[in-house]
Amino acid sequence: MEEQYVAHLSDYTDWDQLGHSEDHVVFPDNVGEQLTIDETALSQGELYTVITNKAGKGNKGTLVAMIRGTDSDRIRSILQRKIPLNKRLMVREVTLDMAASMEQIVRKTFTKATLVTDRFHVQKLAYDAVQQMRIELRWEAMEQENKEMELSREAGKPFVAARLENGDTRKQLLARSRYILFKRKDDWSASQTLRAEILFRLYPQLEEAYGLSQQLGEIYHRVKDKGVGFTQLARWYDQVEKAGFKSFNTVSRSIQNHYQTILNYFERRSTNAAAESFNAKIKAFRSQFRGVRNVSFFIYRLAKIYA
Repeated sequence: MEEQYVAHLSDYTDWDQLGHSEDHVVFPDNVGEQLTIDETALSQGELYTVITNKAGKGNKGTLVAMIRGTDSDRIRSILQRKIPLNKRLMVREVTLDMAASMEQIVRKTFTKATLVTDRFHVQKLAYDAVQQMRIELRWEAMEQENKEMELSREAGKPFVAARLENGDTRKQLLARSRYILFKRKDDWSASQTLRAEILFRLYPQLEEAYGLSQQLGEIYHRVKDKGVGFTQLARWYDQVEKAGFKSFNTVSRSIQNHYQTILNYFERRSTNAAAESFNAKIKAFRSQFRGVRNVSFFIYRLAKIYA
């Protein structure tokens, strides 16, 4: 039935973009004032750059372009050839992550558009910095436990790991605290609250890092003015500098390098959620068909539904 659909029942063989569909598909009529740009993997890790129109709301008219690879010069060339200048000048805002290649594509293709760095990518950097500290501390705890086991063997005594008041060893405490450090304190359960109290008592530097990550999230949640956002982020940046955590160096440098597009978020509070949602649809579609055997036909079906 699938073979019959491809060859006869659908108009796939007469599709006007069939000849280059594995490389790129572009739908100029779907260009709107607010776009998103992101990357997704279709098959065997092959990346595609995907541009979507927020006004499409994940339905027809959403997909603007899907181009193989992430090379900014190549993608920009295709977009400029396929999308008329008057359409590209319509675009007023593009949300994106912190990838330099994405920024280059947008700046040189949609020249009138304001770039907005997605808040969730910025917050994720802070969360990842906290997790990096937790993982490093866990490795230290594991190494200490291994040394204690070796000493016990040399002394001819059975090894018994020290237990904390909630029953965890230090190694277990650090392993089981992963999700706690992503959540707000108000969302902790009773057992998670106890685990966090023990964790922060033993590792106060982890509590300080957790507080910094949560403060960043609160700035994004509360602030609705660009000027206030600038002030709040500057204060947060100073706190990070004073803390001196190695894992937060990347976060602070990234914010410094992208501060203008980060601040643009506070004008309309635009995010890249539409792009993430579209990527989730592609993954679900790919899962439904147990992978992508025919990339061209897969993109054709995406186009029929979303373009």
